[in-house]
Amino acid sequence: MRAVTYDAYSTDDSALKYGEVPDPKVGPGQVLIEVRAAGVNPVDWKLMAGGLEGMMDAVFPVIPGWDVAGVVVKTGPDTPEFAVGDEVMSYARKDVVHGGTFAEYVTVSASAVARKPTGLSWAQAAGLPLAGMTALRCLKRLEVGPGDVLLVHGAAGGVGSLGVQIAVAHGARVIGTASEGNHDFVRSLGAEPVSYGDGLIERVRALAPSGVSAVADFVGGQLEATLALLAPGGRHVSIADPGADQQGGHWIWVRPDGDALAELAGLVDRGSLTVNVAATYPLAETAAAFQASRSGHTRGKLVIEP
Repeated sequence: MRAVTYDAYSTDDSALKYGEVPDPKVGPGQVLIEVRAAGVNPVDWKLMAGGLEGMMDAVFPVIPGWDVAGVVVKTGPDTPEFAVGDEVMSYARKDVVHGGTFAEYVTVSASAVARKPTGLSWAQAAGLPLAGMTALRCLKRLEVGPGDVLLVHGAAGGVGSLGVQIAVAHGARVIGTASEGNHDFVRSLGAEPVSYGDGLIERVRALAPSGVSAVADFVGGQLEATLALLAPGGRHVSIADPGADQQGGHWIWVRPDGDALAELAGLVDRGSLTVNVAATYPLAETAAAFQASRSGHTRGKLVIEP
């Protein structure tokens, strides 16, 4: 099969190679997915740079990518949940960094797979798993619901744009930080937009004079503003700032979980959630997708289409 690989940790995108690699094997409780689209996430290029070397082992050559949408083409022994031809999606992170989704085929544990919503394109479905499940896990940890005023740092990004929609679907009032050029987009998701940067605290206080009851930080570096804006008894989480744990909050990592992904699919089916795709790239142009992701100014999701 064709795939993108790298042979060693590197911060240089020229380390990415496009070519033929062996087809993945399919073990018990696994499905082989023909990849129709694979979502790009910042963790992909951070892994290539060795940023998680202290947490996860890598077996080189590595095929990057943790998000996938595609068609089941083979099932392993004792895998009654799925059949050949099923249209599915998955957050396909494994215990070892090796066989990822930036390829024509990927093997995934059936427990991490959910059926693709009919209301999403392949690219949209590929952009949902990691970002959507991260947002969902954060909001569940915050126990966001009716009566809450939630501040979302990075409301126009891949995780933030999904988090806003999920929070609104759960009945919360949402204030979202974004650049001025993304304010209309954030407003269309159901949030009240505010510009990030100097003066953020004052701008949020103008909308919520008593403070916010919860904060979801999807960009990092926002702990000072978060603590200044929380009302007494407020809750906060961050996906990018481990220091949240030491300040009464939580540092969140998402786990592969087909049931959680199916919950997101249900929100899509009910019309409460959609995925904004900023751009798509062919497999051979993965380096360009990494460069766009590094810019930090993408509205929605970047997707590889083999």
